[in-house]
Order: sequence, then structure tokens, then C-alpha cells
Amino acid sequence: MKPGKLAEPAGTVALGAWMAFAVLAAVVVSDQGGPLAPDRGLLSWSLGHRPPVAVAVARGLTATGTGVVPYVLVVLAGLIAGRTGRQRLVAVPLAVICLGAGQAVRYGVMELVARARPPQYDWQTQASGWSFPSGHTTTAALTAGLLITALCLRAPRGRTVLCLLVACWGAGVGLTRVFLGVHWFTDVVGGWLLAVGWLALFVCAAARWLPGRHVLRAPEPGTPHPNNAADGPVERHAPQDSHRRGRSRPA
Repeated sequence: MKPGKLAEPAGTVALGAWMAFAVLAAVVVSDQGGPLAPDRGLLSWSLGHRPPVAVAVARGLTATGTGVVPYVLVVLAGLIAGRTGRQRLVAVPLAVICLGAGQAVRYGVMELVARARPPQYDWQTQASGWSFPSGHTTTAALTAGLLITALCLRAPRGRTVLCLLVACWGAGVGLTRVFLGVHWFTDVVGGWLLAVGWLALFVCAAARWLPGRHVLRAPEPGTPHPNNAADGPVERHAPQDSHRRGRSRPA
């Protein structure tokens, strides 16, 4: 896909996500940070469905949404996205910058909105800071988005299954924050919207302004893979015989 064709849909997605995020943030602020109807209902449901095994699994999953794990995964995304050493030298720092800058934006919004978390006696894990938008959710969703983008650029076999697994991980981290009682559901939705908007904006900017030789393009349908020996060049003077492709005529 040409960079210009990638920039336009990415810009549209970014605009839609940021508008939805702005509306949600305005609703939260207008309600003075109080829980909305879905927030109360889902927190009540989680309080009644917390067997020890489920809590342990949720704690393990939620731990992968912060710290070093997301940065290791975005470095992996950069390595996957680049087809050459030069492209990887660009893709890896860009992926790390995208995640780090997205976390900084999320922190700034969190301080501006200053929404209180659910009551602490309902928590099943440790948490700190304000509630909206959820930090674990934003980080995991950004990481998942970068991995999915890298997989789509490289288009490996079975990418649909891989993308679904990555998407389930990213969404699961956010849902554990509600299940463990440390975030309202609208905090999680806000984190998802912020992550989508930031990633789409970043992709749009990279597609428009990166030099052409650094742009990571998805292969067009029918393009042979560079490592496929069967699609290698045929000798110029070799006979084009279906049983002797690429071989010279014997002396």
C-alpha cells in the first residue's frame, strides 16, 4: 500500500477516535468524575464473580500491561515490521516513541480530569493515581495495536490468528482492571479510544512525513516473498521450458 493511501484512512480513524474520546471525557467531567450507569453495574457484577482462580489469572494478566513487558513487545513489533536492517533501525525507535509518548499524553489527561477510582475496599490489586483513562488499558492497547500493525505489514501466513490473539490480550488487560475493582468501565473505554486515536495519528504522520525508503509497506497481493527461492530470477538465455526453468541448456 502506498504511504498516501495509508495516511488517509489512518487520519480518519484518528479523528473519529479522538472525537469519541473527547465526548466521553466531557461526560465524565460534567458528572464530576462520578460513576456512570455501566460503571456501577459492571463493578457490582465483578464483586459477585471473583473466585480465587479467576482473581489470580486476572492479576497475572493485568501485570503484563505495565512495566517492561509492553516495551519488549513494541521492540519486537519494530523488528517484525522492518524488512531490512535500515527499516528496523527506524521502526524500533518509532514504536518505542509511539508507546512512550502515548503514555505521556494519557498521564496528562489523567491529571486534567482527576477522576477518583472505585472504593478501595473493592480492590483486588494495587493501584495508584487518578482513574481516567486507565493506564494499563492504554498501554496494552497501544502495544497490541503496534504488534497488529507490524503483523499486517509483513503479512505472514496465519496473521489473522496472531492478530486475534494479540487483540484479545490487549482487550483482556483492560477488562481485568474492572474485574479487579481498580477502574470504572468508562476508564477502560477511554483508554481504548485514546490508544486507537494516538496510534492512528502516529501512523498517519509516519506515512506522510517519513522518507520513502523508510516507509514500511505491506506487500501487494501476489508479490513474491524475497526469501522464496522458487521465485528467483531465471537466467536470461535459459529456455523457458516448464520442466527446465532457470537451467542452462547442456553443452
